[in-house]
Amino acid sequence: MIQIHSTMKDQDTVQRFIELRSQGWTFARLMAELNVTKPTLIAWSRKHQFQIQNLRAIELEALADQWLASVTDRVSALGAQLRKVEAEIATRDIADLSTSHLYSMARSLRSQIEQATGPVQFTSPVAEIPGDEYHDQVQDWKG
Repeated sequence: MIQIHSTMKDQDTVQRFIELRSQGWTFARLMAELNVTKPTLIAWSRKHQFQIQNLRAIELEALADQWLASVTDRVSALGAQLRKVEAEIATRDIADLSTSHLYSMARSLRSQIEQATGPVQFTSPVAEIPGDEYHDQVQDWKG
């Protein structure tokens, strides 16, 4: 019975290691937290590297979703400002001194929108897909 309890504890420790390592914890910090030697942690890291990378990717994707939501809001706000500036430019005479300032603002807002939206990426390069997950039927969206 003690053997089973010990094995379950070891599995729990390994799972905890995988979760913490995917969050970017260092080996030194993991040694202190889990009370496991560095060589054991390195071995676990090699053995479970794919699972660690998947968890890290899931966490980064969640962060990206939060960030993209704020980018959407930011681009919408910039677009609204751009519409107001362009509407004001349409009412101004070209000879008016502040018109150049409005054109400058319009150019700046366009630039900020382009910078915030960035290039669109649909997939990871084929070389980064693990062999056991790659299928010839999958199309690589390189344009």
